[in-house]
Amino acid sequence: MGEQSRIPSLGRRGGGWVGIQFLLIGALVAAGVRGRGDVEGALLTFAVVLGTAIIAFGAVIIALGIRQLNRSLSAMPRPVDSGTLVEDGVFAYVRHPIYLGLMIVGVGWSVAMDSLAALIVAIIFAVFLDLKSRREEAWLREQYPAYAAYAGRTKRFVPYLY
Repeated sequence: MGEQSRIPSLGRRGGGWVGIQFLLIGALVAAGVRGRGDVEGALLTFAVVLGTAIIAFGAVIIALGIRQLNRSLSAMPRPVDSGTLVEDGVFAYVRHPIYLGLMIVGVGWSVAMDSLAALIVAIIFAVFLDLKSRREEAWLREQYPAYAAYAGRTKRFVPYLY
């Protein structure tokens, strides 16, 4: 059956991971709306503009990842049987650009909403996505023999660092 992971699968294709992910996205949105800080005036305008720019940057990374995965794209962490290993484009820089984009959007949301509560949820969400990526990578190693070499030369989320 290949490499075993200590991280639970949460379903045959990892559906539990997706469910938790949507709950965390909902918590992030709610924390931003309900947890607004005390920033006012020009500083609030700056926070909204900066946060929106960060969100847009994250959204571009997500869109590139989705576009490049093409038919290999799946909402579930277990790769689709008919998929192919994508190693070029944005995937040449990070192994999980969609997760990275989601993390960036979460931070942008907390900035735009001036919400410490949203920032805390964004950090929890980033830790969750790191765990989800590790579970996904166990399945990717099973399905694609070339994945180990790819993972050896490409960082998980931050080019050249992590």
